[in-house]
Amino acid sequence: MADTNAPMRAPWGDLAPHLTEISDRVLFDDVWQRPGLSPRDRSMITLASLISHYRLNELPFHLGKALDNGVTRDEIIEMVTHLAFYAGWPTAASALTIIRKVFDEADAHG
Repeated sequence: MADTNAPMRAPWGDLAPHLTEISDRVLFDDVWQRPGLSPRDRSMITLASLISHYRLNELPFHLGKALDNGVTRDEIIEMVTHLAFYAGWPTAASALTIIRKVFDEADAHG
């Protein structure tokens, strides 16, 4: 079950504290908390957008949040398979490399 109380936070607070504060307040405390979509739905939309736009730096963080929000591994793989035809084969292949690493790390931490 997803922990809807777990905050999402920008991972670079030590480097850019003001940008982190803005991201936390506007994106994570407002946009992600709006009632119009569930955290699970927001995670799926975010993953699809990150994969499609080849935003690989943000992908590991949001993969972890998607799993926390109840998106299954099978759904993530199905999403990549679907996106391969819309976002491109290299984009999907690159995403799968990161997805494998995130899954392996999640398995290692149990």
